[in-house]
Amino acid sequence: MLIKEIESFIEEDLGYDDVSCTIVPDKPSEAVIFAKENCIIAGIKEAGSIFCYLGIQAETNLKDGDRLKEGDVIFRLKGGAVSILRAERLTLNFLGHLSGIATLTRACMDIVRQNSETTRVACTRKTTPGIRKFEKLAVAAGGGDPHRFNLSDSVMIKDNHIKLMGIEAAIEAAKKTGFTRKIEVEVESADDAVMAAKLGADIIMLDNMKPDAVRETLEILKEKGLRDLVIVEASGGISQANLEGYAKTGVDIISMGSLIHKSRWIDISLEITN
Repeated sequence: MLIKEIESFIEEDLGYDDVSCTIVPDKPSEAVIFAKENCIIAGIKEAGSIFCYLGIQAETNLKDGDRLKEGDVIFRLKGGAVSILRAERLTLNFLGHLSGIATLTRACMDIVRQNSETTRVACTRKTTPGIRKFEKLAVAAGGGDPHRFNLSDSVMIKDNHIKLMGIEAAIEAAKKTGFTRKIEVEVESADDAVMAAKLGADIIMLDNMKPDAVRETLEILKEKGLRDLVIVEASGGISQANLEGYAKTGVDIISMGSLIHKSRWIDISLEITN
């Protein structure tokens, strides 16, 4: 976490006159942060950065992606009482939110692995403004793929691109952006998937297709000798509830915005011990 990010987060939480934490005597204190439910932990580095900035000694043997049980200690803290109280809500927010994402991602990965040895689960750019990179790293902690971090990572040709210029022109324009960037094309039919593959797309996203349609499209690509030339991704309306059906199709990637925007915060708490 960058210093400017830490300072921005602290400024937001403390405001111009911290009348809550400064009423306590600023004496040396100790505290623990612990999980109040089973989870996959994420946000260890982010919390550690905040503790370091505030001069708090934080000890942990955990790393992002570790599985915790209810009651497990995440951090043991030593520092000034005021600093610990100031760090409390900010660090708990990161740990709770990011662990929720990691926990949901791991649950989805478990479903996929029961049905496919190779299919990967990825998130999308449906993230919270300002903390995208942390949310995507939480997906990675849960065993998922972060997909693109931003619009510069690769070229994604979506439906509105195609409406404006057509698949062929869009792919040709994408190829001119640089040889290191992969080109992904969003399609809604098997015919368009075949066209995109023939035009040189690296990744084909099957948008809002049901599992049967995904399976049929994969078969058509295989029949035409194109299946091994592209990565095929299924996206749109996929959740934990219907994930199994997509995992059984043999698609390479299943992307799910719900990994982030439908994750539930994990209950994590800080308690002063001395």
